[in-house]
Amino acid sequence: MATPDQPALALQDVTCTFASRENRRDRYTAVRDTTLLIAPGEFVSVVGPTGCGKSTLLNISAGLLQSSSGTVSVFGEPLKGINRRAGYMFQADALMPWRSALDNVTAGLAFEGMPKDEARSRGEAWLKRVGLSGFGDRYPHQLSGGMRKRVAMAQTLILDPDIILMDEPFSALDIQTRQLMENELLELWAAKRKAVLFITHDLDEAISMSDRVVVLSAGPGTHPIGEFAIDLPRPRDVAEIRSHPRFVELHAQIWGVLREEVLKGYQQQLKPAVAN
Repeated sequence: MATPDQPALALQDVTCTFASRENRRDRYTAVRDTTLLIAPGEFVSVVGPTGCGKSTLLNISAGLLQSSSGTVSVFGEPLKGINRRAGYMFQADALMPWRSALDNVTAGLAFEGMPKDEARSRGEAWLKRVGLSGFGDRYPHQLSGGMRKRVAMAQTLILDPDIILMDEPFSALDIQTRQLMENELLELWAAKRKAVLFITHDLDEAISMSDRVVVLSAGPGTHPIGEFAIDLPRPRDVAEIRSHPRFVELHAQIWGVLREEVLKGYQQQLKPAVAN
């Protein structure tokens, strides 16, 4: 039985090792001895070099990937299989091209067996909440990138998950659309204060949105090397908050830890090219 003081999501001493398809004896450890706790209602961002294993942690949290060692628990209960208390918003569009925006938003409700009229009513309400009222009959190819992201966000949040997992969801958007989406997400999050694990490579984005930022080392064997409480006032506008003196201080502190790892990650990416 979960208690109020238990984390919404707890990864304890998690290690994840993959075997090569060509040679099973060749093994790669993406994540090593990582502990990450997220409290109910807490917005936590994870930053690190490209390819360091951020998405691996997210997939473990979602139950899409099983760790080689360590434990994962959700509100005090061991995670077995898919994390049914989490909603997952992917980096790439996960919309079904043959379904309208409304049908994409209500897909999860339909799979759960909700009556069609009730699902439609909820879907229309969520489209309105994300600024797409009147666009329910449009198909993904008829929507802009920002509009597709709004549909994906509604598709995730309509199920009212206790934990929201987000894998660089706005990285493909232009800066203006991205900031609009970030503010919309913060507004929706503030209404119900669900636990959020947000993966990003953008330090500005992480600081402007989060309660806490966790820094990962370069891979292989990535693990947390820094953790920073973000004590900026809420509510926040992600563009305006970046001129706040405390934002500038936090950015300098976190970048001081992250910079060397980014350089390490960059050098590791160059090695295969040099070898070829």
